[in-house]
Amino acid sequence: MKFGYAIVLALVALVAVVGFASADRLPAQVPENQVFTIDTLIDATGAVSDASSMQWVLDDQKIKYYDVSLIGGQGTGQGITAPTLADLQDVEGVTIVVDANLEILDFEAKASLENKLLPATAQAEFNVDTFGELLDLLMAEVDVNGDLVYDEEDTYDVGYIHDSMLHPTESIMLATWTDEIRSNGGKTSLNKNIDFDSKNKVDGMNNLEVEKVLTYASTEGAHLNGGESWTLDVAGSYKKTADTIRCVFASSASTYFPAFCNVVKAKSELVNINSAQISTKGALRGVAATGDVPAALSYQIAVTPDSNSGSGFADGTVKTMFGGSIMEARNNNLNPSATNTWKDSASVTGGIKNFQKTFAYESGFSYN
Repeated sequence: MKFGYAIVLALVALVAVVGFASADRLPAQVPENQVFTIDTLIDATGAVSDASSMQWVLDDQKIKYYDVSLIGGQGTGQGITAPTLADLQDVEGVTIVVDANLEILDFEAKASLENKLLPATAQAEFNVDTFGELLDLLMAEVDVNGDLVYDEEDTYDVGYIHDSMLHPTESIMLATWTDEIRSNGGKTSLNKNIDFDSKNKVDGMNNLEVEKVLTYASTEGAHLNGGESWTLDVAGSYKKTADTIRCVFASSASTYFPAFCNVVKAKSELVNINSAQISTKGALRGVAATGDVPAALSYQIAVTPDSNSGSGFADGTVKTMFGGSIMEARNNNLNPSATNTWKDSASVTGGIKNFQKTFAYESGFSYN
């Protein structure tokens, strides 16, 4: 498709605030991935209806835990008093399992707690100050034969879809796309191609691409209506940049990828079209292995006369809307440091000689 003389939606303020100054960090792919294509070709006279849609949610998180477990699951593990146990269990990111004698069978703690001070009861009971020192104390425990009582391994919480506040290191992507046309008669020609790939993408590649060419000519008072909508919603809590930058030569300007919550939309609507050729092209990227790949959404629409109509004009109503809501934090702060809400709307009705709109959005983290 060609979009000559396209009206480019050049939002300088958006690029300055969002572009590469913001911190969209895309979630990574799941182990099982899907690829599908759908090609539609319609050349018909009469009533036509065609509809496609996709809703996609992906969550990603990697929180490291230190897991200290009693070897064999029984024996003479470290004892603990009930008040200390209760205080430790109240700490977010800590899981302790004990037996009937209050001997510790399993003790998990987030890696981020390693240097955090223990509750006062635990400091007094174990005579150590931090969670890391308590884990070391358990690992040094031996039985009467001098054999270690506990072993240790690292575990990871890899994330899941939920409705509560995002955890540190977590990011989530929600993408929706819908496309529909319907007519009560007339001559319709449609060529639509849908390509989807859920795997990690690099800059310049997309997870979803849709391209469509539609030509319509009314007969006996018939009309064509329809619309297309794209939404990309990406949010994430803070995460250390060292965990998500692949290039060994990159120097991070910040210790953290900050928290963010960004939503962008693109929409077009066709109302009572009598005659027109409509070309659209959309693309979306919402999955990446590393934090240096930006989120992206682009959309193009061109409405021109049907070359067979002889009138030199398309006839009907065409509407477009592009918008976004941006919230960005700094470092590991959970309060927004930048907000930006923007919207662009256009509508034409009657004889249309040429109507074209182009929208492009990218948001990623600048680490150089």
